[in-house]
Amino acid sequence: MIPTESWEDLVRLGARAGAAFSALGHTVAVAEGSSGGLISAALLATPGASAYYLGATVIYTPAAHRGFVAGAVEAPAGLRGATEAFAAYLAEAVAAKTGATWGLAEAGAAGPPNRYGDPAGHTWVAVAGPRRATRHLLTGSSERVANMMAFAGVALAVLIEALERQG
Repeated sequence: MIPTESWEDLVRLGARAGAAFSALGHTVAVAEGSSGGLISAALLATPGASAYYLGATVIYTPAAHRGFVAGAVEAPAGLRGATEAFAAYLAEAVAAKTGATWGLAEAGAAGPPNRYGDPAGHTWVAVAGPRRATRHLLTGSSERVANMMAFAGVALAVLIEALERQG
């Protein structure tokens, strides 16, 4: 069984993260790839999100990476997309680029397999900030939209875990 999230589930996770940001007085920026903006949409669905949400980018192509986050922090040598190292780098870079307390990143393959040979349903998520965390998800599914929802759900869950450990 693959982890799936409904839109309502994602909105609840976004609201929970938003409440934690508000309580801590912290901010967040997001760099997402295969989830295509769903993480940001879930965070922005709560009124008042502008108090903690500084912005985001969908890092779906090398051109987007160059245009929106490259140069914010030094990239590790030999870095390639859809890896733990790439997600961690994106989380750190998007936080540095925007001045956010926290950076959240997702990088994977929703379906079909990506150009690196990673299977559909594969992603890494990373959190950078006062606490750091990474998590891998492999759904075993080639259902693109279900994978995108699952990726957004796991990213928000990892973020909430880090925020709750911080508070």
